[in-house]
Amino acid sequence: MKKPIFSIIIPVRQTNPYLQETIDCLKKQTVKNFETLIITDKISGSANPSEKRNIGAQKAKGDYLVFFDDDSFPSKNYFKNAQKLIQKYPQYAAFCGPCLTPPQDDIYRQASGLVWSSWLGSGGAGVYRNSKQSSRFVDDYPSVNLIVKKTDFFLAGQFNDKFWPGEDTVLCLNITKRLHLKIYYHPTIIVYHHRRPVLIHHLQQITRYAIQRGFFAKKFPQTSLRIGYLLPSLFVIYLILLIINYLIFNYYLLYVPLFLYLSILLITFLNFIFKTKNLKLSFISTVSIPMTHIYYGILFQYGLFKKEVQFKAHKINPKNGQYIGG
Repeated sequence: MKKPIFSIIIPVRQTNPYLQETIDCLKKQTVKNFETLIITDKISGSANPSEKRNIGAQKAKGDYLVFFDDDSFPSKNYFKNAQKLIQKYPQYAAFCGPCLTPPQDDIYRQASGLVWSSWLGSGGAGVYRNSKQSSRFVDDYPSVNLIVKKTDFFLAGQFNDKFWPGEDTVLCLNITKRLHLKIYYHPTIIVYHHRRPVLIHHLQQITRYAIQRGFFAKKFPQTSLRIGYLLPSLFVIYLILLIINYLIFNYYLLYVPLFLYLSILLITFLNFIFKTKNLKLSFISTVSIPMTHIYYGILFQYGLFKKEVQFKAHKINPKNGQYIGG
């Protein structure tokens, strides 16, 4: 049997409808030079996704490791497009692409996707992660859609299972800063990723990422101490100062940044309407943005001042087999 170029690695707690959807999409790929490794709790003896990904990498026979989540699935020409890029740029250590919201998702999941794909919603730090943008080199990318040359994956030290979520940030940091290799983003490597519905589950997912990113801003400032990640915290501090100003000083000039923020929020709302032609979806998405900023901003500061951050893997929803809040 011909050695597969790609080894797909999917960590799961247990089988679920989304995983079956992923498998069905893999069967429809226009290029099928890959193997699929589904690593469960039973195989790994752990609920930690990063440990499962490392086990998958050790078992992999392919030249490139392809990391998906169990609630994501690739576009039809995913491996065809990835193969073209690898043949054109064999010197690059990793490849990645946009994670789009599946069109069949309900309005609340679509709203979460719009938040992340908008410039204001993502703080300008990750628009390209959630919408198709021009190709570029990146130094931090999530493992929901990440292709890594196997030899470079092991040179970079695999996934550090002490950092979850965020093991992908550390891996990318090692690839780009320690090994001085390239991670190439290209808009043709598309994965569809089911979002968490706004607002409760959307915010639950943010909890871990915000705290961990705040901690990383101190521990790994090369890629985590960036203005896009800091802005929500600065916004929260500004709102507190604004309340104090209103109660005591009432300097009108201090309201200018708020009016600017609301103006950008209005422009974002109009852009959502133009893009989706759906007023309800646009309104829900727009309202979710400031709530996301405030929640993220508070938890980022919490993580910034923690000496250590460790999260346990998700609990399972018995109805659909999905991670609760993940």
